[in-house]
Amino acid sequence: MKLVGVELLRIAMPLVAPFRTSFATLTTREILLVRVVTEHHEGYGECVTMADPLYSSEYTAAAADVLRSHLVPALAALPALDPWAVAPALAAFKGHRMAKAALETAVLDAWLRAHDLSMGQWLGATAERVPAGVSVGIMDSIPALLDAVDGYLSEGYLRIKLKIEPGWDVEPVRAVRERFGDGVLLQVDANTAYTLGDAAQLARLDPYGLLLIEQPLDEEDIRGHAALAERVRTPICLDESIVSARSAADAIASGACSVVNIKPGRVGGYLEARRIHDVCAAHGVPVWCGGMLETGLGRAANVALAALPGFTLPGDTSASDRYYRTDITEPFVLKDGHVDVPRAPGLGRSPIPERLAEVTESTEWIRR
Repeated sequence: MKLVGVELLRIAMPLVAPFRTSFATLTTREILLVRVVTEHHEGYGECVTMADPLYSSEYTAAAADVLRSHLVPALAALPALDPWAVAPALAAFKGHRMAKAALETAVLDAWLRAHDLSMGQWLGATAERVPAGVSVGIMDSIPALLDAVDGYLSEGYLRIKLKIEPGWDVEPVRAVRERFGDGVLLQVDANTAYTLGDAAQLARLDPYGLLLIEQPLDEEDIRGHAALAERVRTPICLDESIVSARSAADAIASGACSVVNIKPGRVGGYLEARRIHDVCAAHGVPVWCGGMLETGLGRAANVALAALPGFTLPGDTSASDRYYRTDITEPFVLKDGHVDVPRAPGLGRSPIPERLAEVTESTEWIRR
């Protein structure tokens, strides 16, 4: 497979409702798509950066620049192209895992289409559908939160994740438990909003039978997470701290977590995501697939990943209409609390041209 060129597309997807976390409130998801064109096929990758460096140090404009200036030229220098060649070709450039993941995914999509393989087949998926959870942002009031959770449970979602921050933690969790009972699979996500000094406050969540507390402390504070795990009963899950299979192994060995959230964009792509899955499975650590408000392109790949056997907890694999009234691909639909794993070659989803055109703000063609 030989590279002909790469197209960078900047799109803007309006959300059905504002999505608030401890670090930002989103009303529109600005997304960078990467289209790799080979002599016979094309493939897409979705870059999960945000417009500003708030979730991580990466952000969309920087991702576009590093792709344009460094990553695509390095890929173009290869005599032949396949998914396994991408990471070694880009290894000299430090960081920028989300940009690298988007480029690797686009190459993988094209390669899978050339070999008539689906993403699920290639990854080793063992399920034809995966259980879907939903992430609920920080609300203006408890009644608004309860109404939102009620709606998602009525739609059939099997797990509820509440975003939390100091001042919005115990009370919303208590309210959801009192309203909906102990049978609801419930977890919380702090997005690094706390410090170890908040251990006593986080321990107040223990009576509510949560599946996990996700990334309560700073992403670099592995020792702090290990200390926190000794002071709370609720399992600690790491998200932002896990950037590779090596970091996952180190976190597990140090006692910093007993659950791992795998986000392929955050770790550099689906090859590394599968390695993290394998490391966690070898240590008996359950994993689940996180989300970054992806379109149908990124969601398709995540759903395929979530069908691997080590993904024993429902992930952020929501239906398309959780975030977007109109997706740029055929939408993912919730059926009995699950979404189907795509079976078509490649990612199993392709952009619908007219829908993609409606949300595209700019394009840039990089010829080999």
